[in-house]
Amino acid sequence: MPPDTATRAPRNTSPHDHPAPYAAPEAARVNPYRRLLATPGVRAFTAGSLLARLPAGMFSVSAVIMIAGAHGSYALAGAVTATGLAAMAVVAPWTARLVDRYGQARVAVPATALAALGSLALALCVHYEAPVWTLFAAYAATASTPNTGGMSRARWAHIHRGDPAALHTANSFEQAADELCFMLGPVLAATLCGALFPEAGTVTGAVLMMTGVLIFAAQRATEPPVAPRTQAASPFRTTGMPALLAAFLATGAVFGAMEVVSIAHAGGAILALQAAGSCAAGLLYGSLRPVGDVRRRLLLCLAAMTALMSLPLLSAAWTDSRLVLAGCLLLAGAATAPTMVTGMTLVQRLTPEGQLNEGMTLAVTALLGGIAAGSAAGGWMVEHAGTVTGYAVPVGAAGLALVVAAVGVRRS
Repeated sequence: MPPDTATRAPRNTSPHDHPAPYAAPEAARVNPYRRLLATPGVRAFTAGSLLARLPAGMFSVSAVIMIAGAHGSYALAGAVTATGLAAMAVVAPWTARLVDRYGQARVAVPATALAALGSLALALCVHYEAPVWTLFAAYAATASTPNTGGMSRARWAHIHRGDPAALHTANSFEQAADELCFMLGPVLAATLCGALFPEAGTVTGAVLMMTGVLIFAAQRATEPPVAPRTQAASPFRTTGMPALLAAFLATGAVFGAMEVVSIAHAGGAILALQAAGSCAAGLLYGSLRPVGDVRRRLLLCLAAMTALMSLPLLSAAWTDSRLVLAGCLLLAGAATAPTMVTGMTLVQRLTPEGQLNEGMTLAVTALLGGIAAGSAAGGWMVEHAGTVTGYAVPVGAAGLALVVAAVGVRRS
């Protein structure tokens, strides 16, 4: 697919009108983020998207707190959340395909309602001490949660089709929003569970998610048109996509391993610095005008991430100072957002027209699978070799992502 058609939405086949590519006022062009928010209709769907995504950082923490508190077993809590993650990896691409075929509003609202009911059912099962198997069933029901971040990116791609610079800024904004949600979500969940009652985080997350999706879906003017009903193959079969998804899988392992190892080495609060570094770097990266081929940019970002991920390992090996480790995590986080932004841009370019939600959801699914694998590998390494050696896992995963992406670029 030529690069200039990669972000172009399919022709409008829906009965209602959709906006043409938006030309921002001169004053808004000075700051690329002002240009984004000056586009008519985007502030409302952005607010809804942020509200719907915030619970993504809340649910797992809330589930662990309330299940471990009620049953006295972190192993059970981890098994329940892992089951939900596995179920989401299976269901999410199908949900995204339905979104592409029938529209965001028609699919996202009922899918979110089912997921919210699953979260509420989990809270009730924990509160009333239902059999253990009900916890797994309830949490598995949350797998229908739609990829709100992917739907938001699809809207940006529709609005700014044919404008790679604006889409680059939009993808950077969305990545920074993801990082912000994963910074604030766990803190909010832990606060609610501690200050109110153990199920408060899960209940609040379900309400926020449903409210956010309703606000998001109500913004019909910016919704991409429905793709024609065809027997198109999955975006996974697109040339270059399998290697890219494998790189996302390895990148997810970086995140999962770093989280487990850092918690074991210095406590969970220090992870906020990595997310803060990523958020700041994402916003800065989005303000820059992208140059060169996106594939080459991805390799440069992965190389930078591999190098910077070695800093926490060196810090842990050479000093016991948490201040030094905090600075290293901040710098390490600075490489993750540009990598994710560039990777998502390449996903959009490789994904066939009319399958954008499915393509981006496949990338997110690969990330989630990598996070689970990285968490397991990091935990095993910490238990058998110590936390210092554990920091070698994210470095190795980042290097693997670089190698896989390099091979994929050469063959595509």
